[in-house]
Amino acid sequence: MRRTDRLFSIIQIFRDGRLHKGADIAERMEVSLRTIYRDIDTLIASGVPINGERGVGYMMTEPVFLPPLNLSPGELEVLELGIALVQSGFGKTLSEHGKSLSDKVRVVLPRPEMLDPGRGAIGVYSQRFPDAVQDVLEVTRRAILSRSVLEFDYCSLDENQSHRIIRPLEIEAWDSTLTVTGWCETRGDFRVFRLDRMSGTRLLERGFRPEAGKRLNDYLERTK
Repeated sequence: MRRTDRLFSIIQIFRDGRLHKGADIAERMEVSLRTIYRDIDTLIASGVPINGERGVGYMMTEPVFLPPLNLSPGELEVLELGIALVQSGFGKTLSEHGKSLSDKVRVVLPRPEMLDPGRGAIGVYSQRFPDAVQDVLEVTRRAILSRSVLEFDYCSLDENQSHRIIRPLEIEAWDSTLTVTGWCETRGDFRVFRLDRMSGTRLLERGFRPEAGKRLNDYLERTK
């Protein structure tokens, strides 16, 4: 979690007006107690009305108001639909990001109830991907975002087994399948793999940089 996100989350905790111990916040945020004390000092120095002391606890003495966010009904509907889609089955991490986004937007809406992913005109009934696929999704996402090489065993649709090392470029969500497009170092060409047929998926310590002929745009140009 980025520090700015953690500071926002700490403010959210204090909004209930109760006394909170630093150790409890540290456990909730999965960081050290020293980090929480430093974060609270930062919030106090920036003017957030928090009183207390280390070892005893802290509480917010006045409500904190943020400028209202004016979104049109259509914009809210798009946001609600996007959050509902993500939370429908794309794994714990993305679901938590969706909830965090909802919390942040609600804080700055004139009325928090204006944002309700379950209220939209479009119902989301997409397939929930199995836990094993969600695990592969999370590793693959991290590999793409960090530009790390990915290694896995693959079973093709005709049951051929192979070991692959790829530069992952993009994950694609289809009706009932997730795929990843990448530059396959094993085959020396672009390949598309189904996440549900990947196993033993892990990030290698070796990263990669975009190279001409091996980028996603190169693949898309080839498939036009």
